[in-house]
Amino acid sequence: MVLIQRILHYIVNLPTGLGTCALANSLQIQYGYSLHDEIIMDKRARLFLFPKSAEQREKVRKASTEGIAIQGQQGSRLLPEQLLTEAFILSDLFDIGELAALELLLAGENQQPHFPGLSRGLVAVLLYWDGKLCVANSLRSLIQSRHGKTFTLELSGELVALTTRFTDELMSQGLTRRLLTLVSEINVTREFERLQKERGLGNEKHRKEVSDLIKECRQALADCLFAWTCQSPLGKDDTLALIAHLETVTVEADGSLDSVNLALVMALLYCLDVSFLEQGTEDREDLLQALPLLTEKQYVSAVHSRLVDGRPWKLPGLQAVCRLAWALALHALSQLPQGSALAEFTEADEALADQALLGGVFLFMTEGMLGCEGFTHDEFYTRRLHSLITDFLALMPMKVKQLRNRADEDARLVHMSLQIGSEPPSSLRKDLDHLMILIGEFYSKDPFGLELALEFWCHPESLQHTSLQGSYLGMAMQRPPHKQVVLSKFVRQMGDLLPPTLYIPYLRMLKGLANGPQCAHYCFSLLKTNGAPHGDNMQVTGSPVSWEHFFHSLMLYHENLRRDLPNADATHYRLPPIRGITQRELDGLTSFLQLLCTIITWSENARLALCEHPQWTPAVVMLGLLQCSVQPVLKGELLLCLAAFGKSPEIAASLWQSLEYTQILQTVRAPGQKQAAGIEVELNEIESSCEEYPLTRAFCQLISTLVESALPVNLGAGLRAPGFQPYLTFLRDAVFLPFPTRAYRRAAEKWEVADAVLEVFHKLLRDYEPQPSDFVQETVELQGEQVLAHKPPGHSLMFHLLNDSPTLTLCLSLLEEGVRQLDTYALFPGKKQLESAVLHCLCLLDLALQKEVVFMDLLRESQASLIVSPLEQLLQGVSSQSRRADHIVNIARYLYHSSSNPEAAFQSAKILQRIARYPNIQNRLVGDFTHDQAVSDKLMAGFVECLDNEGAEEGLEKGDDSEPAKKEARIRHETQIHILNLLITSLELKTPNLALYLLGYEVKKPISSTNLQDAGVLGCPRSCLHAILSLLQRGSERRSGPVLTSQAPHLAELCYQVIYQLCVCSDTSGPTMRYLRTSQDFLFTHLQHLPFILPGDEISALSQMSWLMKTAAIELRVTSLNRQRSHTQRLLNLLLDDQPRTQHAGNHYDTHTHLRRKLLSVLDAINFSQDVPELLQLDFFERTQIEQVIANCEHVNEHGHTVCNVKLLHRVLVAEVNALQGMAAIGQRPLLMEEVNSILQQVVERNRVRRSLSAKRHALQSWRGLVETLLTACPADLIPADDRQIIIRDLLLDLHDKVLSEDSAGELMPIVAGAVFTLTAHLSQSVLSEQQQGAGLEGGSSSGFASIANSALHLILRKLLDFILCTGGGFQRLRAHLYGSLLYYLQIAQKPEEPDTLQQAGKSMWERLTAPEDGFSKLQRENLAIIESYGTALMEVVCRDACDGHEIGRMLALAVLDRILSIDRQSQWLLYVCNSGYLRVLVESLRQDDTALQTLLSPQPPLLKPLYIYESKMALLTRVAKTGQGAVELLRCGLVAQLVECQVFDMVPDSDSHRVFGQRDPSGFIPSPLDRYRQILLPALRLFQVILTSTTTHHQQGAAQVLQWLIVHADTIQGLLRCQELSMGALQELSLLTGIISKTALPDRLLNPIRYFRQCLSLLGRLAGSERERLLKQAEIAAPGDPAERREEMEVAMQQVCANIMEYCQTLLLQSSAQAQFSICLFSPSVNEPASRDGRTDLALPSALYSRVPSLGLVLFLLKNSAADFFRFHQSHRQALGKLQSLEQLPPEELKELCAALVSGTGGVEKISSVQRSLLAKRRLVQLINNRAKLLALCSYVIETCLFVMWRHLEYYLLYCTPTDPKDSLMPGASAYRSRLTDDSFGRALGLSRVSQQDLEQLQSDMGAGFGEALQRKLLEVEGLYSQVRSRYTFIQALVRRIRGLLRQPKS
Repeated sequence: MVLIQRILHYIVNLPTGLGTCALANSLQIQYGYSLHDEIIMDKRARLFLFPKSAEQREKVRKASTEGIAIQGQQGSRLLPEQLLTEAFILSDLFDIGELAALELLLAGENQQPHFPGLSRGLVAVLLYWDGKLCVANSLRSLIQSRHGKTFTLELSGELVALTTRFTDELMSQGLTRRLLTLVSEINVTREFERLQKERGLGNEKHRKEVSDLIKECRQALADCLFAWTCQSPLGKDDTLALIAHLETVTVEADGSLDSVNLALVMALLYCLDVSFLEQGTEDREDLLQALPLLTEKQYVSAVHSRLVDGRPWKLPGLQAVCRLAWALALHALSQLPQGSALAEFTEADEALADQALLGGVFLFMTEGMLGCEGFTHDEFYTRRLHSLITDFLALMPMKVKQLRNRADEDARLVHMSLQIGSEPPSSLRKDLDHLMILIGEFYSKDPFGLELALEFWCHPESLQHTSLQGSYLGMAMQRPPHKQVVLSKFVRQMGDLLPPTLYIPYLRMLKGLANGPQCAHYCFSLLKTNGAPHGDNMQVTGSPVSWEHFFHSLMLYHENLRRDLPNADATHYRLPPIRGITQRELDGLTSFLQLLCTIITWSENARLALCEHPQWTPAVVMLGLLQCSVQPVLKGELLLCLAAFGKSPEIAASLWQSLEYTQILQTVRAPGQKQAAGIEVELNEIESSCEEYPLTRAFCQLISTLVESALPVNLGAGLRAPGFQPYLTFLRDAVFLPFPTRAYRRAAEKWEVADAVLEVFHKLLRDYEPQPSDFVQETVELQGEQVLAHKPPGHSLMFHLLNDSPTLTLCLSLLEEGVRQLDTYALFPGKKQLESAVLHCLCLLDLALQKEVVFMDLLRESQASLIVSPLEQLLQGVSSQSRRADHIVNIARYLYHSSSNPEAAFQSAKILQRIARYPNIQNRLVGDFTHDQAVSDKLMAGFVECLDNEGAEEGLEKGDDSEPAKKEARIRHETQIHILNLLITSLELKTPNLALYLLGYEVKKPISSTNLQDAGVLGCPRSCLHAILSLLQRGSERRSGPVLTSQAPHLAELCYQVIYQLCVCSDTSGPTMRYLRTSQDFLFTHLQHLPFILPGDEISALSQMSWLMKTAAIELRVTSLNRQRSHTQRLLNLLLDDQPRTQHAGNHYDTHTHLRRKLLSVLDAINFSQDVPELLQLDFFERTQIEQVIANCEHVNEHGHTVCNVKLLHRVLVAEVNALQGMAAIGQRPLLMEEVNSILQQVVERNRVRRSLSAKRHALQSWRGLVETLLTACPADLIPADDRQIIIRDLLLDLHDKVLSEDSAGELMPIVAGAVFTLTAHLSQSVLSEQQQGAGLEGGSSSGFASIANSALHLILRKLLDFILCTGGGFQRLRAHLYGSLLYYLQIAQKPEEPDTLQQAGKSMWERLTAPEDGFSKLQRENLAIIESYGTALMEVVCRDACDGHEIGRMLALAVLDRILSIDRQSQWLLYVCNSGYLRVLVESLRQDDTALQTLLSPQPPLLKPLYIYESKMALLTRVAKTGQGAVELLRCGLVAQLVECQVFDMVPDSDSHRVFGQRDPSGFIPSPLDRYRQILLPALRLFQVILTSTTTHHQQGAAQVLQWLIVHADTIQGLLRCQELSMGALQELSLLTGIISKTALPDRLLNPIRYFRQCLSLLGRLAGSERERLLKQAEIAAPGDPAERREEMEVAMQQVCANIMEYCQTLLLQSSAQAQFSICLFSPSVNEPASRDGRTDLALPSALYSRVPSLGLVLFLLKNSAADFFRFHQSHRQALGKLQSLEQLPPEELKELCAALVSGTGGVEKISSVQRSLLAKRRLVQLINNRAKLLALCSYVIETCLFVMWRHLEYYLLYCTPTDPKDSLMPGASAYRSRLTDDSFGRALGLSRVSQQDLEQLQSDMGAGFGEALQRKLLEVEGLYSQVRSRYTFIQALVRRIRGLLRQPKS
């Protein structure tokens, strides 16, 4: 009870609430609300339940010094004095507690941004009244939810019982009296005076809002009482109090009640209503028990005495209404069994009814109640008044009869008075007239479409025949109810023998009763029946109220006037007298015309029946009358009737011709006619002088209707140039342009005229589509002359709107006038019409902007001599009134009035959106919008208000505009859409632009300097960004997620898009993301509600998620770059967690307890299947042609989707159908139109499918972008490696499952393939990095590879291969991604590079064979098994892609083949490639590549595609050649033969050319021509080397073929061997070339490669000598970035060349003979040559010596150098190995130094983490160790071959060589040795005879000195350190021993 008392006290005192209510949320009826929750009530209202007090005042006064505690804030807050002063003023003004006033002011301050331009005090005033209104509305909602007799809100029974009980208690505590007191006390004028005194009123808008709130507050209070009486009657005291209040009520100035008093009157009428008892509902008995009229005798007695005997009321008419209602209630009670107890009162019903009639009850109901504007706003007012009228007619038939008798008597009196010429008596009563007028007026308005007037109509036959159905309240019944029969008889009987005085009221009554489609039909039938002749006398016509009588009169009147039809020059035409007709007859005629107009407006059948009637010919007669001298009012009515007829297209077409024929508007001037005639004269002379324009307005309406129905092209043909032009000229020049300057008796008529003519313009332009023919100047023949043809009216209007014409100027000034008037917020005559005219102007501008592009394009193409300007430029012109360029600003100002004019705001937004597309206007717009601060604030407020509007509603179709509220909601929503599109369009343009200004960014400073704040902070106004965010944030704190995403999906999608565009733009990104992150926590809040599931609108849901995910990706990237780890971590957890944050499960594989990861849930929401419409089934049209037409109608819409323009297609198809000729075509037209319809439906479905697919693509791309950002851009340590792999596994498996489902759409596959590629790459990378960090595999026993199980990896591989196969023949580009994925996947099982410790060779073969299988090998083996399980299908796809198609696809397919062949131990794939012919195709394609490769060597930057393809092919062929079988197959396919024919190898570019070119490509991306040449040559050389190595059994065959290549390209090869500049590239070439040469030395072709031998040896001299050091230094200087690595590479290359040459020498020696005595000599028996004069042996040998046969000294020199190098490299190897083993202990500087070789860029090492640094150092050390191991192997090999060559030569020279005499010795001339080497016979005598004994002795002594003990020890140490570890053979030891033996031999 405490609560109820408080609420009652609260309502009685009605204080304010905060914001939009203190109690609204508590009291508003909502499901699940606990209305009796005392805690909520206390919290909301406690401050307002305490009145003013000294204690409160003191507390507030101290707030400036001691502070005051504010709820929701910590501690106390000091408040400024000014605020406290205002609080005391508010407290006194509204008589509320000081604390309440203070809180109200603080709320006002808080809400100030929502009310731009108002101070906090003014906002507080609004909030105060708004709070009052909310409480009143809440109370009304409570009362409406009560259980009762009239309506139900369909709430649960429990809730209804609760509210009923609650409101009953309120009523028992005096609610009615308090409500009535408040209604009396609250007064706008009085409140305004108080507010004015305290300066509590602001600008016009504020005054209007306060005034509206006060009025609405009174209205809501009155509605509370009305709602109560609708549901249940008031008690006796309350009813009497209500009557007492109504006794004092007065009317407004126009004689009507105001809406508050009307509500109270209706409340009393419902109190006295018993008609609900007739309905016989289930709860009738309960309602009877609750009715005090039946249960309380005192109630009846008290009310009866008060109404019958009470004193006169201030409004007798109101008293009469109440008496009539009471009389009818008493009469109804008397019919009930319970009514017998009230007989003493019920008998007085007749007397009461008489009193009511005397009080003028019907007149008051017409003027006082129907005249009230609020009457039509409530359906239950209408129903109650309908019941009152019909009850009177049905329950009191005798009274109605009395009224008729009295009316007949009065008519006789009037007739007699007219006969004798005296005035009619003044005592005449007109009750029946008033009743008829009341009925007419009441039923002529039907805002709710109830068609209650149907109760007055019944089918005449339905009374006799029960089989025919009657109609009661629109429901079919067998026989009409008694009441309907009585009412129907009333209508018919009143028309019988109708006295003249009742003629007009009766017609007005019929007009009201004909309002509605069925009613009009019944009325038409009545008038038709009335006119039927009776009996046999065919001459006697029926009732005067009949079609027959009316049209007969009209024809007579026409005949009468036609006898004296004036000519065009007659003066009396202009001032027509009323000829042959009295004013009363004129009124009757007007009334009948209005009735006719109503009937034919509603009933098309009536329209056609009347128009086609052969005798009446209404259109002809009316047009005839229009030519006569008739009053303009009557002409206006005639034109309105014609307009109603013109609604039917069939009639409209003939009306046009008749209109033209009768020349109502003179379009043809007769020869010799001096002045104009027709309507133009009447407008200029009659209407202008009368200052009234009914005829002009009606003419505009007629043209408007006819234009909509039909507009014939050939109008007026034969008499003038055909077309509409004369009408348009009249409307423009005679009506529109002069309208502002004409005089008007009725101010509103000015705007009515403007509205009427602009409506025509709007329709003409709306239906106009520019055509090429419009721009061709055509002529027509007219009476033998050629005259210019008229253009379509739309063309003319476009021309005037695209020029600075008077029409455009007037339209723009009208817009200016309109916004000026609206800014006053005052009511004025014609306001509605002005608003409508303004709307038409805005529509015209919008249509012109829409059509101008096509219009101007066609104009340009036609080269016509018209000059037009784009409308958007004209709108930037200067206004003639304000002298400022403010047209666009004026248009935008309509947004500020969106609450009162939603349609104007909508059109304004539409125009602004169209204008904003033009980049050159943006800067100007920003200037115009910000020029004047006051206007700027208003414009910003207008945009924000439109976006903030809560009345907007999405999903309402355009056709569903029957309910004004729905239409308004749709328009408000579309306004929001246009504003957001405007922002999106502008944001894409250069800055500054309109969007940035509207979104609150700086436009006069750098945009990035903007500091976004919440509205109101630091004076920041509320911008569109705040509005967008508040739209999106609504409901985001709840579990269900943002409300907007489901209620307005398209709106939400655009909001998210705006946010994304702000985040993606570099200028706005910083401020926006900072604001969203700090003030709003926007992204986290919204991402946690993903995915959005909207069953009805999947497309919008996907788009919303797309923009949100794109924004999230940017946020992740930005926070990662800025190292805002906590933000990044929070978002990552949200997206990736598969467990609730509160729990931390340790097991990753237990998926049963897991949540679904957010990323996977989003993926689930993207449905990969897509329904595709079936093929068209056509009977009449040709499918291919239709498809062609559909294709022609397609265009790219604003979202980038290719869709078909359905309207255009419809036009094309209908034109095609209309063009068909012949009877057959006419007969089949319905079938053709049906097929057209099915085509259009199909196209609409296709458009939907395209949009759906596009949305899915967009969503999938955004998802992929988010995943890629998450894996790539975020710090790696935020996602642990094991989690990362599990996440990637889940994503990969889900992606594959979705894409591999049967109904998956192919259009989505490319995006999925891209995502799979990225994910696989990251999986591979993650696994590899984990292995590098030491988590690799220790053996095959492990169940998983790294953190991810092998089974999961196998599953991924299977799905990947399934994906590759399911793509079929197409989708090659798509497969490129999948091949990349497969390569990354296979890389996982690739064993990482391990350091060569030189110890592996120590293991025995058995140890190696029995070693357990490691994880890599195991996974590789299992991978291969899976790949082979797919058989030839997979092989076929990969091989086909490798041979043909897109370049990247081919390269990747070749790489996949290469990778699979490398692991395919069984050679299954190799067999397939060979046997299926693909290998031959690849080999033969090399010859075709030759031409493309040759073009690559030109200096211009070429396309490098052929080079990359070639490299991929060669890599694959090299892989094939690595097996003996493959090499043989390649030789069989003619590989070498193909390469022999390639001319590209001979096109060595000039080494200088690349320097010139290098200047052209500073990026260094495109290699120089020389580098490109090497990229072509080196793969071929490698391939030869592999073939030569692999072909063991067929070695001779392979070597012979390669030798052929060497011979064909001999010049090139010699040039390469002679290379002067030994760069890294040159050394690579040489190392490969020398290797090939050494391997192609065949025994039977010994001399063929000898030609290269000398060059090889000269090379050896250069590389063994000191040039080597010079080259290494050059390399370090040339590559400052990575000198160490470059040096290492060069060292390896040099050693390789030396090793190859020495191998060549060894081969030549061995092939010449197995024994030394038969061997050839390659080196001369001298050791001195390499030494210089000063005895140093490390200088370069002079070039002169190179031309001679090199000596053994060179070999010795190389041997010494190699031995020295070996120890250097061995030391380096051991050091690196030591560092690797103690990596953790290495100092940081050394780690950095190691990393520097692998990290490019300055400071790169500093940025990487310590973990990454140690990984890089480890990689660098492994690289170094392996490099040194390679060098050690080469050094060892060189040492061995050098020793062998030396031994072979020394053995020959010292044991078998016979010296010659000294004069022929070798030293003076070396010709003998040269001939020995080149001679074919190798004759021993020639060589031996040339070596002297001295030479041999010198050789022995020199060699003995050179090959000393130190060198021998070194060599044996090399063997001990290296060779014996690698092999058990001791080769060096044996050779050293033999050489030592030879050198120690005694000289012979």
